Amino acid sequence: MEKITEEFDSIVIGAGHAGCEAALALARTGNKTLLLTISLDAVAFLACNPSIGGTAKGQLVAEVDALGGQIGINADKTALQIRMLNRGKGPAVQSLRAQSDKNAYHSLMKKTLEEEPNLTLRQGEVVSIELEGNYKIVSTRLGLVYKAKSVVFATGVYLKSEIIVGDVREKTGPNGFKNAQFLSDSLKKLGIKLLRFKTGTPVRIHSRSVDYDKMEVQYGEDDILTFSTMTEEKVENKAVCYLTYTTPKTHEIIRKNLDKAPAISGEIKGVGPRYCPSIETKVVRFADRERHQLFLEPEALDTDEMYLQGFSTSMPADLQKEMVHSVVGLENGEIMRDAYAIEYDCIDPIQLNPTLELKTTPGLFFAGQINGTSGYEEAAAQGIIAGINANLYNKNKPQLVLKRSDAYIGVLIDDIVTKGTNEPYRMMTSRAEYRLMLRQDNADMRLTEIGRKVGLVSDERYAKFLKKKEKIAEIEQKLQQKVKIDDKMKKLFEDCKEPLPKENIRFYDMLKRTNIDIFQIDKAYNIFEGYDKRLLDLVNIRVKYEGYLKQQQEDVEKMLKNENIPIPADFDFNVQGLRQEAREKLAQIRPLNLGQASRISGVSPADVSVLAILLKKVKK
Repeated sequence: MEKITEEFDSIVIGAGHAGCEAALALARTGNKTLLLTISLDAVAFLACNPSIGGTAKGQLVAEVDALGGQIGINADKTALQIRMLNRGKGPAVQSLRAQSDKNAYHSLMKKTLEEEPNLTLRQGEVVSIELEGNYKIVSTRLGLVYKAKSVVFATGVYLKSEIIVGDVREKTGPNGFKNAQFLSDSLKKLGIKLLRFKTGTPVRIHSRSVDYDKMEVQYGEDDILTFSTMTEEKVENKAVCYLTYTTPKTHEIIRKNLDKAPAISGEIKGVGPRYCPSIETKVVRFADRERHQLFLEPEALDTDEMYLQGFSTSMPADLQKEMVHSVVGLENGEIMRDAYAIEYDCIDPIQLNPTLELKTTPGLFFAGQINGTSGYEEAAAQGIIAGINANLYNKNKPQLVLKRSDAYIGVLIDDIVTKGTNEPYRMMTSRAEYRLMLRQDNADMRLTEIGRKVGLVSDERYAKFLKKKEKIAEIEQKLQQKVKIDDKMKKLFEDCKEPLPKENIRFYDMLKRTNIDIFQIDKAYNIFEGYDKRLLDLVNIRVKYEGYLKQQQEDVEKMLKNENIPIPADFDFNVQGLRQEAREKLAQIRPLNLGQASRISGVSPADVSVLAILLKKVKK
């Protein structure tokens, strides 16, 4: 064994969105932490879309924030534009999205890491990991050797990554950053099964070459909630985005050149994301569509580069130019960076416990795209859980598992470790059974106590949380006031096209009416002066959807009956009554409880019933 350069409590490998959250969580809970990154210029780099949040992803950012994480705070500070998606739909699927200044976001997160007292940020390519008793030995390309109790792998898409444009392949990471050529082999030596996935990123266009008059302006929204409850000021909208479309000519160019498209021809072997396909895949898959939506978005305030969302491709560079010029408003578009596909190694996530710890090796944790997921938000969500659990491992304390009814984070992790994934996994609201309970606006109500318990929620954040709970209780108390029928009430009900009640009623009962909301009540009676609009919104949803929320809570309680039946770690699944497929899947995944067992693909309800009987016998 080589001489140890330095010893730490924990080491985090990779400083993308997962690595940053993991390292900060560890350092802030008192661990001497080393964060190793292949390039300091790639810290928290928004390599693809320069945005944070989006459908279901906004919920993930709010949940990371509620646990004491950083992504929400920094997203608020570096936002160029912010808006709520799915405004016309119910509160269960509304999600915040911010167009981010990618350069400012990188700089701010790097500064955040640099200023953290227990954290050492170090550039270096990790080439191997070895086990020495309960310790892990991490070696870098330049011969530095580090020792730690726990290690978090957050290597993103850098493992043996290759950039692909047409028939050109380059062994490099995103945006031309150096890749990691040796670490995959070290993971294989530990018996870890690797997968090969693919993702990509669109072209960047010079802003001066765009005909904006042919496009539809997409403005941000004022006076809406922020990602972080720690953000006091409103987010200022500093830029706009634009909506445009492909044309029949775009589709014709693509169809004529499908033999040159690596994503179609079979040149790319890695599995790509179904929910974020390349433009050529969309044209083939949706052959009847005459056009596809594209969004032109600013990358940062200090550059003229514009990101063409929805135009991911790995076509040859000369064809990319032809394709871009066929798009509405980009007839003279100047490409500054070519689009590319990227193939990379990741692990099969069913090798992990719901704590994100490797089943075969205590103290080894994995988070982010190395787990087969996609997206900055999914990465950050896993990063904070891996960091929390590495801290708890270091201190010999029980680790944290968030349930599907606790958070989108719980859904995400349960999905990948229980079912695995055969493509880059993306979080969507449809994946969450209890999404009305798991809204963006109540993330802190659900998770801040948990973050406090594991030592990550600061005194300042906790004090704000308690104050918010107090204010919500005050609002709910005011709603219990009974109001007499008078001219004021008559006008309110008439304006809202609601039938007048026959007797005096509470504000609470008024709010139950379909066409009356808390803001109309406040306008008529002025009882909520000085209260934050966001708190009024939250209470409004609570009351309006009380029946649905109650039903979901009953569903959760039924689900928890199975979640609370543990399966012993040494349980032998090779028993009579279970089908052979169920035995194999259960033995492979080794679920922690009956609830997790019931969600494994290949395990039928009949198998679950048999397993429940067997577990009762074990308990007796």
